[in-house]
Order: sequence, then structure tokens, then C-alpha cells
Amino acid sequence: MIRFSKYLLAFYAAVLVVWIVPWAYQFLGSRAAKTPFVLYSSVIGDFALLDHADGKAVRRDLQGREYIEQEFDSILPLFYYRQLIADGRLPAEVDGVSISPKLLQTENFLFRHTPTDCNKPRIGLYPLLESRSGRVDLEMPGDVFRITGQGMEFIDMERNAVNQEKSALFTKALQRKDFAFPARIVAGNPTVRKDYDEGYLLLDSAGRLYHFKQVVGRPFVRPVPLLEGVDVRHIFLTEFRNRKTLAFVADGQGHLYALLARSYTLQRLPVEHCDPGRQRISIIGNPVDWTISLCDEQGNTAYYAVDAGDYHLLKAWDSPADPPSLAERISHWLLPVRLTFTSPQDKWVKPRLAFGE
Repeated sequence: MIRFSKYLLAFYAAVLVVWIVPWAYQFLGSRAAKTPFVLYSSVIGDFALLDHADGKAVRRDLQGREYIEQEFDSILPLFYYRQLIADGRLPAEVDGVSISPKLLQTENFLFRHTPTDCNKPRIGLYPLLESRSGRVDLEMPGDVFRITGQGMEFIDMERNAVNQEKSALFTKALQRKDFAFPARIVAGNPTVRKDYDEGYLLLDSAGRLYHFKQVVGRPFVRPVPLLEGVDVRHIFLTEFRNRKTLAFVADGQGHLYALLARSYTLQRLPVEHCDPGRQRISIIGNPVDWTISLCDEQGNTAYYAVDAGDYHLLKAWDSPADPPSLAERISHWLLPVRLTFTSPQDKWVKPRLAFGE
């Protein structure tokens, strides 16, 4: 019995070592990640970088040419347009596209995604806003819906009771379009802090995609045709001001698509190995080009410049993560197995073992 107790104590001590030592090192000696701001410039046809070194801002392109602040504004006129307007230096056109302040306010957009956005727990209850209320400000409804194997249920939040009439109305609307219950994915932006509402994109149990929203109290359901072989895994409803893009869609093969709002067609974007469950995604768009970045948990980042008109690739650049320091390499060599309970990829607390670097 005493021998067993010693073995058990040694086991617990080993577990504490592989957990506490790496955690303490990371807490006390880890370096702050230095990721430059990167944006494609159609003016110079190259990526422009804003970084910091020795406490000073360094503005350069991939060729190594450095720029002063005013020059940097000029090569990125669609991003720094407010400063150029104030200086009276906004160009009339960029890369053959006529530019105006009103156009930039409408066409410029920013999309950001982190792995926790799709890996976090979900309660499965969603508010359905009125998409055509006739009012400028959107309002939250007094009920929420859920999609079960039998259909759609609307639950009155004040009474905590199912609205049978409304549930039947919206369930029949989905059934008429051959929707297979339940839904695999319910993707939307349930907030009133936006200019308009496009409802939700639903992926049914058969893998078919639908656009679903409420228009003047009635259900709007439209099937969205998918390209052959597209296995939808993630959907991000956009609701940008220009209303050109309805959503971004990622499939199981690592492809990323833009779902065009007017035609309901999927436009494949020229990026490789897109995995929203493990990568941070950023898309900064303007009327001329988009800059797409995909960053994994090691810090390796792939940048893609895409034409905003026909979505062809303008330029690509892979930026590797900073190599580990000598202290980090020694730490990994001395203790190749590390135990953690949390991860930047999700919100779950559970034991996780990491091996090597």
C-alpha cells in the first residue's frame, strides 16, 4: 500500500511538472508577438507593411523600400482616404477605378474571424429580426427560434412557450423548399448593430444551403445552389454596406468562397488551406482589391491580394512565424511534453497534451 502511494504521488508530481513548468515559463518569459500590419497596394503592385523596430514605426514594401508617413498614405489611398481628403490629396482614380469618398464609405469593409468564433459552445436559440420593417433602426424580437428534427419552433421569451402558429408557418415554408430537418449550420449576425438584416444561412441535414429571413412577418426561403463537390463546413454571413457579398463560405477541402448576394453564386477565392477552426482570418476590402490573411496558431501567415472585380489573384506572400528563442528551444528540449487545459482555438477547459515544438 505504501509503495502504491509512492507511485501515485510520483504520477501526480509528473503531471504537475508537465503542466506548471511550461505555464510558468510562458507566463514569466514569453515574448510578445510582433505581427506587422500588411495591406496590398494597387498603386505599387506590392504588399505594404507597417511594423515597429526600436520603438519607431517602419513603413516598407516587400522589396525593402521604406516610406515616410505621407508616402505610405499615398500608396494606400483607399485605406487612408480620410487623411488624404483632409490633405486634399485623394486621387480621382486608382487602377482605373473612379474613387469618391461616398464610394469608399460604401465599398470598404473589414471581416475578422478567430477560431473561437466557430469552436465555442452554442445554445441553439436564435432571434429572427424583421428584414423589412420600414424603420431605420433594427429591433430585437420578443421570441427566438430553434430548428429540431421535426421543424422550426418559435419560443416566446416572456411566456417561455412555443408559438405554435408561427412555428407551423415557418416550418411549412422550409418544407416547401425541401429543407431536410434538422439544420447542420445556422449562420447569422443576431444583433441590431448593423445597417440591414439578411436573416440566416441554413445548411440542412442533407448538405443543402438555404437563405432564410423574415420579410413583413412572412418567411422568405431561397435555396442556394452549391458547386459540385463543395462540402460546406463554415458559413459567415457578412451584411456589408455594399450588399454585394452575402457571406463567406469555407469547405472541407480548404477552399474559401464568397457568396454573391444578387446572383446567389459561390465565387471561389484564390487562397490555399483555409481552416477557420484553426486559423485567424482577416479580409480588408475596397473597390479595387481585397487583402486576405490566414494565420495559424504558430504565427505563420499567408497573405493574398485579390482583385475586387473578378476575384483573380494579384499577389501572394507567405510570412513565417518568428523562430523560437534559445530559451524556448531549451525549454522544449528539456520538457517535450506539455499539459494545458485551455487553448486559443476554443473556449473549452479540458486536458490537452502537446508534443515537441
